[in-house]
Amino acid sequence: MSLLNKEAFICLDCETTGLESKTDRLIEIAVCKFTFNEILETYETLIDPEILIPENTIEIHHITDEMVQGKPKAADVLRKALELVGDYIIVGHGIQLDIDFISEECKRARIPCSLHENPFFDTLRMARLYGQSPVNSLERLRQHFNIAEEGAHRAMSDVIVNIEVFKYLAEGFKTIKDLQKRLEKPILLKAMPLGKHKGRPFSDVPLEYLRWAANKDFDQDLLFSICSELKSRKKGKKFQQSSSPFADL
Repeated sequence: MSLLNKEAFICLDCETTGLESKTDRLIEIAVCKFTFNEILETYETLIDPEILIPENTIEIHHITDEMVQGKPKAADVLRKALELVGDYIIVGHGIQLDIDFISEECKRARIPCSLHENPFFDTLRMARLYGQSPVNSLERLRQHFNIAEEGAHRAMSDVIVNIEVFKYLAEGFKTIKDLQKRLEKPILLKAMPLGKHKGRPFSDVPLEYLRWAANKDFDQDLLFSICSELKSRKKGKKFQQSSSPFADL
């Protein structure tokens, strides 16, 4: 039985030119092999994306075109990053997007990549399960758990914070299997995490918006929460109708 606090994991984070893995590019990658007790190995590098970095993205991570000029291309760094990741369990915040970006860059460079086969723990979903932080962004979780600040919003500083957040969120789970089993099930969210009704309890979100959102390509937790609220309202309406034949008049 693999005990969580005895196992080695990989935490990784990417900075990119945007949010579309098929059209945007990597500009920084940080990979860290760790256990609950120590950092075992790290690898980080800036990457020349071979396209201009949009201003709105620079405002987030402060990586400019000048900073990546002359840095290695993605094709030159991916093999080393993948070698470090190996077949370890990957930890990351919204980690699926990072995996998608690395996989797309590997496709372009014709480098074999099996990252999608690695098991992973998404600390965003773990934070939803924990449910005690009002906002589940990595920065707000850092503040919530009183974790020391690591500096600018850059790949390796985010990785170091993410590792500490993971340790807090994993409390209460003894084994890898326990945590994996719980995360297989969708998590009921308390409030709408995005869009024009962001932050509002699902019970306060208009019915038409919920019906619209139920048909969008959202993650399993959000869709489960939306559908749960719709079912709840449907039951409530049926109850009203059965108790009052004039409810809809």
